[in-house]
Amino acid sequence: MVKEDLVRRSPLRILEQSIHGGLGAGNVGVIASRKGVGKTACLVHIATDTLLQGKHVIHVSFASRTDHILSWYEDIYREIARKRELDDPMQIHDELVRNRVVMNFSQTGIEAEQLLQSLRAMIVHGGFSADIIMIDGYDFRCGDPRSVAAIKAFAAELGISVWFSATLHREDPEVDEYGVPKLLSRYMDSVSVLITLAPVGERVQLQLVKEHERYVQEDLSLILDSHTLLIVEP
Repeated sequence: MVKEDLVRRSPLRILEQSIHGGLGAGNVGVIASRKGVGKTACLVHIATDTLLQGKHVIHVSFASRTDHILSWYEDIYREIARKRELDDPMQIHDELVRNRVVMNFSQTGIEAEQLLQSLRAMIVHGGFSADIIMIDGYDFRCGDPRSVAAIKAFAAELGISVWFSATLHREDPEVDEYGVPKLLSRYMDSVSVLITLAPVGERVQLQLVKEHERYVQEDLSLILDSHTLLIVEP
């Protein structure tokens, strides 16, 4: 399969249709679940799909070393290339690597402004024209809504979309009146799209909770395959 057909037939087109064309520049999306359910896999699949479209990705990790994140990208790309019998997989792989930057930070002791200064240095002064930023491992329990709002403003300024992962904990109250995990309720003014991962038997279903201005409770008709760690149609 050629790269263009792979992009066109990707299950992520279903996700884009469900949120009216995608997350969109200047917007923040969150994928939330308990630990180990598949948040990072979802972020990396979305990022890889973006890279396959010839766009640029910055992946910021607060939880894992850079080499660990790079291993996720290698595994996800290998599965996509194998499953879709992609033509010239090594050449395409090398193109994707050139369009991707992985950065690692410790959330302790770093302010949002410091993170944004590093991103601005990479994008504006370093000439790396990012289209999407993935922020993995941000701890919303000790985070600050003002920090997420600052990241959203930065994304709007530069025309970039941002996806976060959010870890939910068993001890957290479940959801508020809108169906939003209560851990995330105080951040929702800055969040345009919220998706939760719900284990149901052997499947992990993707549930849409917020779609831009609307709070919804919709099954996206997508699951996370536990074997390939790809987002697929059930």
